[in-house]
Amino acid sequence: MDKKIALFDIDGTLLTHNKELPEKTKQAISDLKEAGVYCAIATGRAPFMYEDLRKTLGIDSFISFNGQYVVLEGEVVYKNPLSTEHLKALHMDAQDHNHPMVFMDHAGMKATTPDHSHITKSLGSLYLDHPPVDAAYYETREIYQSLLFCEGDEIEEYREKHTSFDYIRWHEYSCDVLPSGGSKAEGIKKLIEAAGLSIENSYAFGDGLNDIEMIRDVGTGVAMGNAVPETKQVSDYVTDDVDEGGLVKAIYEVGLLK
Repeated sequence: MDKKIALFDIDGTLLTHNKELPEKTKQAISDLKEAGVYCAIATGRAPFMYEDLRKTLGIDSFISFNGQYVVLEGEVVYKNPLSTEHLKALHMDAQDHNHPMVFMDHAGMKATTPDHSHITKSLGSLYLDHPPVDAAYYETREIYQSLLFCEGDEIEEYREKHTSFDYIRWHEYSCDVLPSGGSKAEGIKKLIEAAGLSIENSYAFGDGLNDIEMIRDVGTGVAMGNAVPETKQVSDYVTDDVDEGGLVKAIYEVGLLK
């Protein structure tokens, strides 16, 4: 099938560094849909964190939790939750090290510790509040992503001991915790399969460490000018900084719009 699909990261790609959606970006997404390009979001965020953005852009297909929860036209087509047993072991270990965690399902998130500065600063960078506390939230729900709050190389001990998970640092105080092998790229494969599209006609735009697999594995991968070096290295094209209109520029440069 020749229909093209464009997949967009949120922070640092659709949204500027100040978490604003440029009017030119909004118009470009509208123009893409008008031109017959299928548009979807691929993010590390939970669905409840960007409902307003989806409504503003008129996008009903998305990949959340870095690929662990995939929705096509409002219908869930793929779920890959964290192992409750292994998450309990990680939680106990984190408690012993005084490292707080946040557990997230598709509907909400809860913290293990109240008013922790690492949680406040990390989630605050996304303009999100410190979650309410429920340390047992993961015991009765499907958790698609957890956040582990620690600094620098402290994460390495968890990597060595809790190998059923992958860890991606997105803030100096916080790492995403994913099922081993889970990624945006895997979520994209599930979405494309369900939509009857092809990976060869897929285009992805991103900037973070959690975008590496997606940028590398799609038909055309675009790294923002503000992307980390590792993401730029695997991309097919590097555009300008998001604050300099890099996303819209790239959409035209790769030929999605003329």
